[in-house]
Amino acid sequence: MHIGHDTCTECHITDDDSNSNAIEQITEEKDVGVYITADLKPSTQCVRAAVKARSVMGMVRRNFRRLDKEDFLLIYKTYIRPRMEYCVQV
Repeated sequence: MHIGHDTCTECHITDDDSNSNAIEQITEEKDVGVYITADLKPSTQCVRAAVKARSVMGMVRRNFRRLDKEDFLLIYKTYIRPRMEYCVQV
């Protein structure tokens, strides 16, 4: 991944037999649970966190058909809100 410039730079690794292999260029990488893109925008991280939160919300809706307000708030604060807060902190 190139950060800070748009110059096409190819890097190669040479093995013991003097064979040269090109290193693959990527546009995003996950490190310590955070997605980093070449343009350094947090949109990828936030979209993926929102997708996870929505999938958990779908799981809650499938498994808990009848919830009153207190039960829903407990489940929301326990399982869904931490995933969205993680997005904001990143």
